[in-house]
Amino acid sequence: MRNFKITIQYEGSRYQGWQRQENTENTLQGKFESLLTKLAGAPVEIAASGRTDAGVHAYGQVANFRMDTALAPQELMAKINRYLPEDVAVVACEEADARFHARLHAKKKVYRYRVLNSAVPHVFDRRFVYQVAEPLDVEAMRAAASLLIGTHDFKSFTSAKKGKKSTVRTVESIAIARVGDEVRFLFAGDGFLFHMVRIMVGTLLEVGLSRRDASDMGRILAACDRKQAGFLAPACGLALMEVFYDT
Repeated sequence: MRNFKITIQYEGSRYQGWQRQENTENTLQGKFESLLTKLAGAPVEIAASGRTDAGVHAYGQVANFRMDTALAPQELMAKINRYLPEDVAVVACEEADARFHARLHAKKKVYRYRVLNSAVPHVFDRRFVYQVAEPLDVEAMRAAASLLIGTHDFKSFTSAKKGKKSTVRTVESIAIARVGDEVRFLFAGDGFLFHMVRIMVGTLLEVGLSRRDASDMGRILAACDRKQAGFLAPACGLALMEVFYDT
């Protein structure tokens, strides 16, 4: 059985997230497993680097699956793309080591969040940005973001229910830049909790709108209480950009 590593792009607007669900067939994992099973003539399971939420996009999602096939990676990629919907595509395919697992072996992930900081809508980008009409203080948000960088318990920044899994993560960097009438956030870290990036964005936006102080980040982290952090920013502005592995 061969192990294939693929890189996927998708517009997540019409999907109920990556993870397969019992109550809907409209998930990306479900779409891929259904297609791969038909191509293989036997059940195929696929594992992604992370479970993107409903409405979240990806430029560089990585996944792996095992399949018994004589097709070369490029031939397999072409066949998969032939049957995928137009808002999903495999952009790279290679045969991986038998032990490779897209989630377990991921070392770093990079997410981008786009905010349209204008009262004028962007019609053609509406599915990819969150619009905030009021002026945003980028310098204040950068000051707040600097306090989130490092290894911390991010329990205040997740919507996950109580469990035994650790909520400690390392955020390597947070870059905030104004690009035209957009403010773009770029997060890099070893992994992110459920809703973590979107809650960090919501909290930073509250700083940018002068609704809370930049210095508040330390207190929020220490509280380990979701209620102390900011709002959950909408999924539409978020995209998984790249996943890194040991070479």
